[in-house]
Amino acid sequence: MANQRRDPDQRPSPEALLETARREEGVAGRLKIFVGAAPGVGKTYEMLQSAHARRKAGVDVVVGVVETHGRAETEALVAGLEVIPRRRFDYKDQHLEEMDLDALIARRPRIALVDELAHTNAPGSRHPKRYLDVAELLAAGIDVYTAVNIQHIESLNDVVAQITHVRVRETVPDSVFDRADAIELIDLTPDDLIQRLKEGKVYVPKQAERALEHYFSPGNLTALRELALRRTADRVDEQLLTHMQANAIAGPWAVGERILVCISEDPRSAGLVRYTKRLADRLHAPWTAVSIETRRSLQLTEEQRDRLADTLRLAEALGAEALTIPGAGRRIADDLLGYAHANNVTQIVIGKASRSWWFELVRGSVVHDLVRRAGNISVHVIAGDALSTEPAAKRAQMTDRVEPFDAKPYIAALAVVAVALGAATLLRPIFGIENVDLMFLTAVVGVAVRFGLWPSLLASVVASLSYNFFFLPPVYTLTITDPTNVAAFFFFMLIAILVSNVAARVRTQAVSAFGRVRTTESLYAFSRKLAGTAALDDVLWASAYQIALMLKVRVVLLLPEQGVIAVKAGYPPEDELDKADLAAANWAWSNDRPAGRGSETLPGAKRLFLPMRTGRGPIGVIGIDDDRTGPLLTPDQRRLLDALVDQSALAIERVQLVEDMDRAQRNVESDRLRQALLTSISHDLKTPLASVLGAASTLRDLSPKLTEAEKADLLGTVIDESERLNRFIANLLDMTKLESGAVVPNTTLHDLAEIVGSALRRAGKILVRHRIALDLAPNLPMLELDAVLFEQALFNLLDNAAKYAPDDTTITIRAIRDADSVSLQVTDEGTGIPPADLEQVFDKFYRASKGDHVRAGTGLGLAISRGFIEAMHGTISATNRADRSGAVLTIRLPIPPASEALDTAA
Repeated sequence: MANQRRDPDQRPSPEALLETARREEGVAGRLKIFVGAAPGVGKTYEMLQSAHARRKAGVDVVVGVVETHGRAETEALVAGLEVIPRRRFDYKDQHLEEMDLDALIARRPRIALVDELAHTNAPGSRHPKRYLDVAELLAAGIDVYTAVNIQHIESLNDVVAQITHVRVRETVPDSVFDRADAIELIDLTPDDLIQRLKEGKVYVPKQAERALEHYFSPGNLTALRELALRRTADRVDEQLLTHMQANAIAGPWAVGERILVCISEDPRSAGLVRYTKRLADRLHAPWTAVSIETRRSLQLTEEQRDRLADTLRLAEALGAEALTIPGAGRRIADDLLGYAHANNVTQIVIGKASRSWWFELVRGSVVHDLVRRAGNISVHVIAGDALSTEPAAKRAQMTDRVEPFDAKPYIAALAVVAVALGAATLLRPIFGIENVDLMFLTAVVGVAVRFGLWPSLLASVVASLSYNFFFLPPVYTLTITDPTNVAAFFFFMLIAILVSNVAARVRTQAVSAFGRVRTTESLYAFSRKLAGTAALDDVLWASAYQIALMLKVRVVLLLPEQGVIAVKAGYPPEDELDKADLAAANWAWSNDRPAGRGSETLPGAKRLFLPMRTGRGPIGVIGIDDDRTGPLLTPDQRRLLDALVDQSALAIERVQLVEDMDRAQRNVESDRLRQALLTSISHDLKTPLASVLGAASTLRDLSPKLTEAEKADLLGTVIDESERLNRFIANLLDMTKLESGAVVPNTTLHDLAEIVGSALRRAGKILVRHRIALDLAPNLPMLELDAVLFEQALFNLLDNAAKYAPDDTTITIRAIRDADSVSLQVTDEGTGIPPADLEQVFDKFYRASKGDHVRAGTGLGLAISRGFIEAMHGTISATNRADRSGAVLTIRLPIPPASEALDTAA
């Protein structure tokens, strides 16, 4: 591979090596996906042709599932391969066929063909989606060839819906696509695909005609084709980058454009970012904004650090990947080129320096170094006057707080030098004057590590003078007579200062790193706390407490309520704001800008108010204050506050979205119940009214001509239908009472047999066409019941059994004692309850479908029974008979202690 040039200074990426090892270790199967822009481009045909080629090469290939859609060419290719018979499923009177996953794994071919990766499996399958079947095959070590259309990729679902106005319901996660070891794009021009459609090679004629009018328009196909090409190119680009990083190949390989922009604390960096955004849009290329963190970064002022952070935030907002990379101690150009080569960057954008020639002569020029060493990477050097240099929007006032002078570190430094002097005096007779200076250097390094730069410089000077005064002849004077000692003293002082400077710098870096780690840990813990909080009040309190804890300020959170900002939480708790603060809070909310203390608007307020924003816009306002005078926050604290506020805003938005979804779901449920109620009223209440009206009209108009038997029959119809109407209205009223909580059982001990007999007498007319079998166990204990509610619940169960059981069948009422409860079962000999409806039959207005016949009723009877029984601390459930067809409705009630006491006494 002569074109692969390795960089001897660059190591392979560990992540890329792990990915390569995973693909090459051969434990899991390899996945090859044939991708097309639309149905009919030939994905399955190409997959089968590839399978035949591998089979001729001696590879064991088996068809798990291939959908031919009646295409003769495809069926001919399938005929030459071994096919695993599909597994049959019975679902809702339909016979469905799916891939037999277990048989395919047991057959264990080298390659399995699995068509239509996004397919949804039939209910009862081991996995709900076919791509999960593919994952199991791969885990078993079987290679898989599969096919999918680009519109089924999850991340492209919204884009495809916008283009075609068709929402694809079956999707495949992007992780499956990205996990593929090989992607083969099957491309066909829109004109050729439309011609295939007209020739009937894709759909049957009528279906093809509809497709041409809607989905398969030339514009749609062109857009889908571009999506397929781009998504495949992105995946191939990732594979290329992984290969280069795993083999430490020095890039770039300019197969696709990648842009890198170098930013700094320079005010013009924001314009540089905007220029790079425009360049990336023209090239349709991904881009990255990088800031190199060097030793000089520690010397930046807070204003410069804040400007740099704003520029990185701007790059993220414009779609870039924003990174801060620690410098490797070499030139900045080397760090930039190292990142560029590792990530296959093809173009680098950097601003033209405005420093003097003397500065560049002493410290070098990043631009010149970059241009000189870039090699195949194009470098854009943008002049300062070409950049957008408009001033940034002014923010709330911030400055560094001046800390009071602390003499303790300096006193400690002098004490450490004194200890070193004592130790050197004691050890001089043993080790000689040549090693005394090491004692002082150790003291200087210790002071630098513990207390920083200025105390270490003081220690360096005092140690040098002590070394001269006590050890260099003539001793006890600051005079040096021997030229050799002059050089020793000079180099001792020089080394002491240099070592103290380096040690202090390392300490500064360590303290800074420790502070970042501690802040990051706090932010991570805060994010976890917010993720586990579901209530809005809890989120607000946690946010206020965390911000107050980390920034040492008082916090108040305000959210809109009926169009007005109102205090919702605070730490310490705050209920009301004064007029000035309230005006500042309202202005910050209305204008989406800071207001109050330290800002340009209403600076006389006690607090500084900042808007809380998400992608949907402002969602609230946060106010902070403390007892100190001057600006509230340093730039570092402001950046920390921004991070905390962003997390809090997202958590608040999440809770509000959940509440909106719940509210929408309740509205949908209310609409559904309202529609069901209207349907019941329009059908089930109208039917008995029509019967009553018809019978009464006949009696009025034809009474002289009717026999006594006919009159009695018509009167019976009026009474029966009126009772039926009365039951419907009673059910509606009972459900209203249940939902309002007005049902309070008046319980006392009752004999279950008496209530069963009363319910049977009441239900005599509706049970007249059925046989009733009573099987009540002897010596049942008395139960604590509300006789009226329990009789109504049992009546509803009997009414339900009479509706759904055929005439001349038996309805059985059985009661048994089961440990500490009594079970009452109502069993019929009907067709039973569909398994999917066993729990739903107790929902309001729900009626299980039984063929084409619609049973009369509102669908409230069982729901009311459940409400009554649960009000009496019982349970009710539905199952199907095991011995034959039929439903079993079971009421289970606890045996009260009073009944147990009566049984014991008897």
